[in-house]
Amino acid sequence: MQYTEMSKQELSQVKAELQKKYDDLKALGLNLNMARGKPSVDQLDLSMKLLDMLNSSSDMMSSTGMDCRNYGMADGLPEMRDIFSQMMGVEPENVIVGGNSSLNMMFDFISCCMTHGFPGCEPWAKQGHIKFLCPSPGYDRHFAVTEYFGMELITIPMLSTGPDMDMVEELVSQDASIKGIWCVPKYSNPLGITYSDETVRRFAALKPAAKDFRIMWDNAYCVHDLTDTPDQLLNLYEECKKTGNIDMPVIFASTSKISFPGAGVAAMAAGPSNLIVFREHLSFQTIGPDKLNQLRHVMFFKNIDGVREHMKLHRNLIAPKFETVLRYLRTELTGKGVASWTEPNGGYFISVDVMEGCAKRVVSLCKEAGVVLTGAGATYPYGKDPKDSNIRVAPTYPPVSELEQAMEIFCVCVQLAAAEKLLAK
Repeated sequence: MQYTEMSKQELSQVKAELQKKYDDLKALGLNLNMARGKPSVDQLDLSMKLLDMLNSSSDMMSSTGMDCRNYGMADGLPEMRDIFSQMMGVEPENVIVGGNSSLNMMFDFISCCMTHGFPGCEPWAKQGHIKFLCPSPGYDRHFAVTEYFGMELITIPMLSTGPDMDMVEELVSQDASIKGIWCVPKYSNPLGITYSDETVRRFAALKPAAKDFRIMWDNAYCVHDLTDTPDQLLNLYEECKKTGNIDMPVIFASTSKISFPGAGVAAMAAGPSNLIVFREHLSFQTIGPDKLNQLRHVMFFKNIDGVREHMKLHRNLIAPKFETVLRYLRTELTGKGVASWTEPNGGYFISVDVMEGCAKRVVSLCKEAGVVLTGAGATYPYGKDPKDSNIRVAPTYPPVSELEQAMEIFCVCVQLAAAEKLLAK
């Protein structure tokens, strides 16, 4: 029965039962963390042999004959560029392989736009008040980058097909102060949806008022499938070739959730004009990336097929965790009108929308009972969810036994917060 259809007496009885259950769970003194999408220890163990790949000087040579212990090769090893080119759907010559963090490369690209800009355009920092589009619910660290540089963040609602493209098209065509948009196009953070073919084509066909408008295409979960029928993402770069907008997309990926977060390899891909500007920017920072780490990854994965086989091992570990979360949501919350949720085919998150005005209360109740979640509002610019309803659930890190305890608490808290809100009316 839906909570909104209950009489005050019925709702009071439900609340009393939930409060008793909550108090009993709280008394267990649990300490469970589901705040961020981190690989589990078992997932990290899958890549341990990578650390043993380099054992002698003969192992240090790239396919070009370069000693990877030395300076040089600013764009990264050809073998690593080839793997990323197939992950990202571009030619190897369009790829720059960087350090261990794609977020760092995104920050660096935005910084370059701010200080130096593009040919024929003033640097963004000299153009006065500028804005950035933020599809939401979305990735808080994306929003934080552009907020750090003082940009105005504009929320774009997310639909089942991706960002609201009617709104995107209208805004970018009319306002030259809008300089870009953040996108996680496959298994988006936190919704887990994949942009439709139509959405990708509409991105490629944008006619921005700003010549220096850029699509920040963070394809973080491009190989992170959880089912035998994975989502398929249309290739934005190829679509932009067709529309003559080849310099609009800037594409990012990494092995952070493939090998080791903080010790993986990141890459950026873009059209020729963007690469000229960014290569110059990089040339003043470094004489070359960490080629030894790239070489280890190449020797471990060998090629894109090796990456895909490795991700099947990840899937075996985390798919049961996603199913555990979904089982609790379906069993405990279906038909009560207190929450809705996504059921993604990949990625790292499940997005839950609780009753409007209840997300902060749910997160607080969970914390008091020993379950730490991502803060309510984190999936929106400035940390402000206008409906106070969205909560990002990250299933990957805890073992299934702890995940079951955490989800029991979560579901009780969702219902308790809803009952409290309705009784307070």
